[in-house]
Amino acid sequence: MNLLSIFSRNKNNIKEPVKSEAPAHWVKCKSCQSLMYYKEVENQKHVCPKCGYHIRIGVKERIELLADDGTFVEYDDNLRPIDPLKFTDKISYKQRLKDAEAKTGKTSSVVSGECEMNGVPAQLVIFDFAFMGGSLGSVEGEKIVRAVNRAIEKRQGLIILSASGGARMQESTFSLLQMSKTSAALAKLANHNLPYISVLTDPTMGGVSASFATLGDIIIAEPGALIGFAGQRVIEQTIGSALPDGFQRAEFLLEKGSIDMVVNRNNLKKTLSDLLTLLKVA
Repeated sequence: MNLLSIFSRNKNNIKEPVKSEAPAHWVKCKSCQSLMYYKEVENQKHVCPKCGYHIRIGVKERIELLADDGTFVEYDDNLRPIDPLKFTDKISYKQRLKDAEAKTGKTSSVVSGECEMNGVPAQLVIFDFAFMGGSLGSVEGEKIVRAVNRAIEKRQGLIILSASGGARMQESTFSLLQMSKTSAALAKLANHNLPYISVLTDPTMGGVSASFATLGDIIIAEPGALIGFAGQRVIEQTIGSALPDGFQRAEFLLEKGSIDMVVNRNNLKKTLSDLLTLLKVA
C-alpha cells in the first residue's frame, strides 16, 4: 500500500457536514448590519457590541441571565392548552400547538417558576415569543394567576417578562378573558403589599400590553423594545397621518412617561434584585 492510496482512502471516509449541521459562527446585527462572531455576542448577553441592539432571546437564555445558578424551579409545566372552539384557519389550532411544542420543547408560551436573583427570592414568569408569537391563551393566564398566588403565599415579589403579539385568536373570548383574569389577580397581589415588576421586551403588543404588562408597580423596558397595542400601520391608517420616528419604542415611551426606566440587558438582574430589596421583599 502506497501513501497515495492511504490519503485517498481517508478522504473518501470523511463525511461532509450538511448545511443544517454546520454551526452558525457568525451573527448579523439587524440594526447596524455588523457581522460578529457568535461567541462575542453570547458573552455580551446577545447585545450587539457595536451598536447596543438587543437581539431577541428565548426562555433558556432569560433564565441564565436572571436566575442565580441552580435556583430556578419551574412550576405548572404540566398545563397544556386545549381546543375548545375546534378552531381551524389555514391549519388547525391543534396542529399549531403541536408545531410550537416541537419547535420550543414547551407546551405553552409561558414558563413560570421561582428563583433567586443575587440571593433575592422572587416569582418569575417569562414569555417565549417562539411559541406562537408569545400569544396569551387560557394556560398562559392560568400560569400567571398561579404565580401571583405563590407570591402571596411566600411573601415574594413577582416579575413578568413579556414578549408577545397579544391575545391568542384561536381561543377567541377564552383568550380575551385572560386580560381581566390576570389584572384581577395582580390587584390581589397589590392588596397584600407585594411588588409586581413588569419587564417589557421586544415585542410587547396587543392584549398583553393592554393588561398585565402595563400594570406593574415598576415598568421596565429593554432598549429599543417595540411596545404598543395596535401596529404602527394600523394607527397611521386610522388617524390619517404619519407617526413620529421611534414611535412605540421603549425610549419614546420613557420620554412620554408610559414606562419608568429603560435598562440594558447586562444590568437587568442587578436592577431587579435591587428594586425587590428596596421594596422590602428581601
